[in-house]
Amino acid sequence: MGLPKLFFKRIGQANLKGLFENPFFYFGMTSFVLFAVMCSSCDSFASSGSFDNRQIVFFNSFFDNPENLNKDGLFYCQNDGIRLETPDLKIIENNTIGGVSAPQVLSPKVLGDVFGSSSQKRNEIIEYTVQPGDTIKSIASDNGIAVNTLLWANDLSSSSTVKVGQSLVVLPTDGVLHIVKSGDTLGAIAQKYKAENDEIIAFNTLSNQDDIYVGDILIVPEGTMPKKAAPIINNNQTPLANNFFIYPTSGRVSQRTHYYNAIDVANKCGTPVYAAASGIIQRVKYGYNYGGGNLVTILHTGGIVTYYGHLMTIFVKSGDKVSVGDRIALIGGGTGTAGDGLSTGCHLHFQVMGATNPLAKYSIGTILSLK
Repeated sequence: MGLPKLFFKRIGQANLKGLFENPFFYFGMTSFVLFAVMCSSCDSFASSGSFDNRQIVFFNSFFDNPENLNKDGLFYCQNDGIRLETPDLKIIENNTIGGVSAPQVLSPKVLGDVFGSSSQKRNEIIEYTVQPGDTIKSIASDNGIAVNTLLWANDLSSSSTVKVGQSLVVLPTDGVLHIVKSGDTLGAIAQKYKAENDEIIAFNTLSNQDDIYVGDILIVPEGTMPKKAAPIINNNQTPLANNFFIYPTSGRVSQRTHYYNAIDVANKCGTPVYAAASGIIQRVKYGYNYGGGNLVTILHTGGIVTYYGHLMTIFVKSGDKVSVGDRIALIGGGTGTAGDGLSTGCHLHFQVMGATNPLAKYSIGTILSLK
């Protein structure tokens, strides 16, 4: 019997030695001790804060003390104009712990989003290709917009139907899409669609009411289309000489006419982009810009505007005069280079407002070479 006892004794010693050398043993013991301390402290927390196990009290007396709202605290109050994220717990006085929350004013739309009534949140205009089984009503519903919003953006009527493969422009919110024409003012646009100036400025991230240019595509939130209105898509485009435009860049046509007379030309990032015709730089914008990324627009004779999107580097500024063929930018379009976060490859988005796009005659895959 002595031998088995000696055997098990040595086995036990070896196991204990291995246990004490295992770092996870000490981690587990530490976690257990901390958990035990927290549990044993629950009663003292409740009693010190005048809470017991029969009641739960929610209060905001923390905000009643002006000393708690100083700018050296954990966060700023709403009246200070800056509000950082509020901590879940704060020690107020006498070791009292209370839950605090900064006051907020929520609109019905925001509340709807919080409670899940909004299934999709986006800020960009997208282009949707009709799939089998789609209807105008189902497409509008799937994108969280009203049927009229979809009809107005695509110059359709209530009796219109869609067919598989058809391309539709889908707005990110209910309202109207407006292409700025010569003589337009923001006030007149707002009045035309029964909308608010400030909402148009905010939604389109304009600096002020004068920050609009011919050819700009504006979203008019909550706007309604007048009963007798000119179509958004103007088919009466200015006739041009064949040599009016040059190729804006070299590369491969990667997408044919889409999103209001635009053509995409793919090439490696850093490929030069040139002014397709002489004109004046209207707008230079950096950032997201509804999925267009960094962009440049040029105003040409006859009120024609060319749009160059998904740019990596821009060499011009608003007000510059450019001649045909002047280098204005470099192609971007890859995630992180165009500022849009959507594009998957380097390419130029070339759009023409008020005239036929000179690249529209080419099929996908056509190689464009600058002479």
